[in-house]
Amino acid sequence: MSSARLRNRYFDTLFSTPGLMWMGQNTNHIAAHPAVEEAMIASIRAQEYNAYAPPLGFEALRAAIVDDLGTPGAEALITEGGVNALALVCRAHCRPGTTFVTTDPTWKWPCLFASQMGAEVIEIPIYDPAVNYKLTPEALRANVNERTAIIYLVDPNNPLGIRYTREEIEAFCEIAKECGALLVHDCTYRDFADGHYPALLAAPDRALVSLSFSKWLGLAGMRIGALVGAPDLLDACSARTTSVLGASVLAQRAAEAGLKVKGEWMQTVRRIDRANKAKIHDAALAIEGLSIPVYPSHGNFLVIETEAAGIRPEALVEAARRKDLMIRQGTYHTARFGDRFIKVSTSVPEEWADRFVEMLPALVAEARTLNDVPAQF
Repeated sequence: MSSARLRNRYFDTLFSTPGLMWMGQNTNHIAAHPAVEEAMIASIRAQEYNAYAPPLGFEALRAAIVDDLGTPGAEALITEGGVNALALVCRAHCRPGTTFVTTDPTWKWPCLFASQMGAEVIEIPIYDPAVNYKLTPEALRANVNERTAIIYLVDPNNPLGIRYTREEIEAFCEIAKECGALLVHDCTYRDFADGHYPALLAAPDRALVSLSFSKWLGLAGMRIGALVGAPDLLDACSARTTSVLGASVLAQRAAEAGLKVKGEWMQTVRRIDRANKAKIHDAALAIEGLSIPVYPSHGNFLVIETEAAGIRPEALVEAARRKDLMIRQGTYHTARFGDRFIKVSTSVPEEWADRFVEMLPALVAEARTLNDVPAQF
């Protein structure tokens, strides 16, 4: 069976599991704000789904995204999820003979899109306490040249949870300018971070920001995201789009409503997320051999290292799956460092975090007994 079919069956089985606790994809499972539910219901009742949305997105939503990001003069292009936004950038800029420079770990899919377009992918290792688990300007400068088409920065980093300072972002933008590259700033987790600084503020003509409504607003299954940047940069991307009939009308109405209540909503989400992180942090450190390299995390997730406990991450993931709990093995993010850790999402109902904490000692014990583990994705 092909890898694609195996992967599909894997996630179909997870999706079909009643009561599954989704704690591995950084998705938000906290109950939706009533205004967002009402907006979706109103759209359905009005049968808006019978019509195509504008190809770049509803103008009100485009303006609201730019306002929320705090980048006047930029425009937003609405996409079918953040992943579609990143695929669009890679199609527009990556070619044979160019390089796509990112970190390791990073988010894997843009690396695939760059490779599909013929670019060479360069991953700079950052899983190292000596560099505070961060990309440094020195390391970036050593890996770019006139062939570099895109510098791709996930900030906060998924899965590590570090975030970059204004000074670091400005340094990365200067390096992109020096080598003629586009800086793609993946800000999917910005709403969980303190002091986040969008690259557009430092380089409005040399950067694009990608955004998602999957994480902070909980719209993963609705597939809605955005690219934000200068109009000419967005024009180059939209010329390569396959979504010529626009993103989901229903999802856009939910996003519009979400942005209107974001201040109130994110206070609730972040309070729950922080409390869940604290519980999981304490529970992990209470088990010999488990450790958390980055804390607090600026994303809605935590990395838990298992190597010193003598546990394969895949075995722990399988032990959790048998208890209707989905967490993620490190190899999803990085082949080089993936045997060190699992990742656990924290923007979930508090009872899920409580259940994870309660089960963790038994899951660790069971993981030590597992040898044959089915394929994971």
